Amino acid sequence: MESLDYLMKGFLIAFQWHNLLFAFVGVLIGTAVGVLPGIGPMSGVALLIPITATMTGGMPPEHAATSAIILLAGIYYGAMYGGSTTSILLNTPGESSSVVTTLDGYQMARQGKAGPALAIAAIGSFVAGVIALAGLVLLSEPLSNVALRFGPAEYFSLMILGLCAVSGLAGRSMTKALIMTVFGLLLGTIGVDNVSGVARFTFDMPVLYQGLEFLTVAVGLFALGEVFKTLLVKEDAPGSIVQVGRVLPGRDDLKRSAPSILRGSLLGFFVGVLPGAGATMASFFSYVLEKKWSKHPERFGKGAIEGVAGPESANNAASGGALIPLLTLGIPGSGTTAILLGAFIMYNVQPGPLLFDEHPMVVWGLIASMFVGNLMLLILNLPLVKVFAKIIATPRRYLLPIIVAISVFGVYAIQINTFDLFLLIAFGVIGMVLSRHEYPLAPMVLGLVLGPMIENNMRRALTASNGDFMIFLEKPVSLAFLLLAFLWMIVPLVLKWRRKRILPEEEA
Repeated sequence: MESLDYLMKGFLIAFQWHNLLFAFVGVLIGTAVGVLPGIGPMSGVALLIPITATMTGGMPPEHAATSAIILLAGIYYGAMYGGSTTSILLNTPGESSSVVTTLDGYQMARQGKAGPALAIAAIGSFVAGVIALAGLVLLSEPLSNVALRFGPAEYFSLMILGLCAVSGLAGRSMTKALIMTVFGLLLGTIGVDNVSGVARFTFDMPVLYQGLEFLTVAVGLFALGEVFKTLLVKEDAPGSIVQVGRVLPGRDDLKRSAPSILRGSLLGFFVGVLPGAGATMASFFSYVLEKKWSKHPERFGKGAIEGVAGPESANNAASGGALIPLLTLGIPGSGTTAILLGAFIMYNVQPGPLLFDEHPMVVWGLIASMFVGNLMLLILNLPLVKVFAKIIATPRRYLLPIIVAISVFGVYAIQINTFDLFLLIAFGVIGMVLSRHEYPLAPMVLGLVLGPMIENNMRRALTASNGDFMIFLEKPVSLAFLLLAFLWMIVPLVLKWRRKRILPEEEA
């Protein structure tokens, strides 16, 4: 029951007035980020990292890290909820995990049930958050204890698995995802090599000896990249926003959606734990499950409340589940948790098996704050549904300059050199070009974050084995991770090849 004692201490940290304020600001900004189409949780978290650094400037390092991570995590799961608002009211998903919500949510809104749909989304998000919290408390400590037995060979193979998992599931093309992963790994090699002390790819520029700053790359790719893309793409005529009307769901709505919320929460949590699976996959799985489970599958796509309750619960539970591999193994399960990993490292907090021993205040404060934040989301969103509906109408001519200003001031406040501002603009242009050609950005960020760790663990393992690469195959756990990584990449390719072979036969 040691975990419960730590959780109680976590609640004491989470209930400190400044941490309550950070959690509130996080979920409020997160909901707004989710509501504004095109920004999404990845861009929102990347954009706000420099702001958190200035907000926590005068605090002791451990307190600053705790407060900053609480705020960033609030943005993460707040955005998961906020994405449902545009899906239901405008038929435009705020971010990718809310795509499924449009199928029945918008149909409910057209039938005058926008209020109950938004309320069920909020209730489902809260229940999913509580279930994810319980899962975090029960699974985090045992997984950390197992991971403590890992050596450098096991860590190397685990990180390779993490890269393959995200690459295998990011975007439509696995080839493009792999290209982006390798690009991220190459960017991670810039700077002075920790082992030999040799400068690599620095072009005799002292400013590059420290390597590329994760923050500059992330903010440039996601925030500025989105701004540039929006400026180049002709703005469509805004869709008509459906009136919200009555907010609270009726007894029949609650009765029909309760089992869906429970199923979606459990399914979403376990899908979220898998590295690379993420909230989008969880919401799709949940929708398919609800349709199969239903006695009236014909109602789906025509305004079935179960089609809102299940996926919305699943994507919020998945965001909690994705924190388990991040906190216990140091492996991000999604693009947003890859950015959170960078934020942890920026505050000198290394996620992994030692996190629970070395930084208990940070990790248990974060876990407890998730419960507080989800409660805040529920209290905020039920009365403020109509207010958030108005945020959708924010003209882009006001929104884009604010994003640019926050990006530039934020990066300059952390780095205090103009070279990083040029890098920021360069990565903004790169992000715009890549996303326009459907190259996924998350694997690139993950490669940049994990690259140096992969290299260090490989060097340590080879030092212990006198340069024998067989160490990665001789260790059973390392071999299992490498086999899983291989299967993660090869199985989708085999399935795709078989599908191509079957289709011509059918046509013949």
